Amino acid sequence: MVEHWLVLGASSSIARAFVRIVAARGAAVTVAGRDLEDLTATAADAKLRGAATARVLECDATDPRSREACIAQAELSDTELNVLVAIGSMPDQEAMQAQPALLANMIESTYLGPVALLEGLAPVFIRQRKGRIVVIGSVAGDRGRLKNHLYGSAKAGLATYTEGLRARMFRAGPTVTLVKPGFVDTSMTWGLPGLFLVAAPEAVAQAMLTAAEQGKAVVYLPKFWRLIMLIIQHIPTVVMKRLAF
Repeated sequence: MVEHWLVLGASSSIARAFVRIVAARGAAVTVAGRDLEDLTATAADAKLRGAATARVLECDATDPRSREACIAQAELSDTELNVLVAIGSMPDQEAMQAQPALLANMIESTYLGPVALLEGLAPVFIRQRKGRIVVIGSVAGDRGRLKNHLYGSAKAGLATYTEGLRARMFRAGPTVTLVKPGFVDTSMTWGLPGLFLVAAPEAVAQAMLTAAEQGKAVVYLPKFWRLIMLIIQHIPTVVMKRLAF
């Protein structure tokens, strides 16, 4: 049966790189998101690279009706569904603190929308009893930091949901991989101060696919971020609350 990857949030740099990789090995791809012009270009590129089929699906993770329509059209006949969830937004924290609507939108796009989409797709995976579910989280969800705890809290919630989904899918057969990237060269991180050891989206996408095929539960990318976050996780609270990062 043909491998089919549904890529939710396919306009991100990591997602585009991922689409190029799976297209080159002949998978069917469905690129979903809000920017239809960008998605159309990505689908055309995927077809040229060897994708069995490449289609565009409009999907706004913050719109319940759009999510329902996306879920209803997720499957392709004679293919095995796999999904990459690359949805999220990271506005400036001070802006979110000043604008409740901006905060609410971040939570909906980074947590509520992805969870609702995965819940809608879960019955498909249970029915087919196989497939890969890959969710892009963040190292930001590992600890509540002064300068990024709003976004981090949404990613922490997504990580907890993913862990429960993994237990649910274990009983059926599909695997669930949570990817926690550090700093990656994307539009989300462009221009942010204090970035170091920034990874290329292509390298992260390839490592992400490899981890999913190996059935790994949680993977930090690049790998050295596991050590960095282990250190941060063990900083005592009495010290952590005094740190200005």
